[in-house]
Amino acid sequence: MNPTDLTGIPGAPTEDPISLRRKILIFIVELIQIVAISLAIILPVRYFLIQPFYVKGASMEPNFFDHEYLIIDELSYRFHDPKRGDIVVFRYPKDPSQYFIKRVIGLPGETVEIADGKIKIFNADHPNGTLLSEPYLDQLMTSASQAVTLKAGEYYLMGDNRSASLDSRIFGPVSRSAIVGRVWVRGYPVDRWKVFEPITYTY
Repeated sequence: MNPTDLTGIPGAPTEDPISLRRKILIFIVELIQIVAISLAIILPVRYFLIQPFYVKGASMEPNFFDHEYLIIDELSYRFHDPKRGDIVVFRYPKDPSQYFIKRVIGLPGETVEIADGKIKIFNADHPNGTLLSEPYLDQLMTSASQAVTLKAGEYYLMGDNRSASLDSRIFGPVSRSAIVGRVWVRGYPVDRWKVFEPITYTY
């Protein structure tokens, strides 16, 4: 007989079936509590505060490349509106099931003029227009020739790779309600990890 097998030996300790069921029940209850608490923490964070996003395509090069993993801040825009220079994720106006990533160029009420490869912004501070300096671009020329006046709640969005970007030059202004949030962190690849801060423009 196996020396560790005490089954059937008089006086051997046995597990009370009621005690065993109680232990199992306590374990199940604790497991449910842990899952409930985890969901109560994770779900609001995932659906209301931040969410992951994968870059697709080359429209934001050289600042973002295909398949980079980003964390999107969905909370900030509940307290303030998007600012010029913010990199945002939004629903494509012609197909809301698709998400795009672009940079905010024009704000509500402004006129964005593109001519001779340059961008000029007309607003209350600059009624005669001011050239937009964009040090984050590799390309100095922005193709297109147009002037667009933005209505309340409309934003003019453009990709950093101006020669290969489907943006407001083609599909027009984007409504505030279509903007999901701003790019907060690049988490992958690890060697390009970065926290993105608001940009201060000089005119």
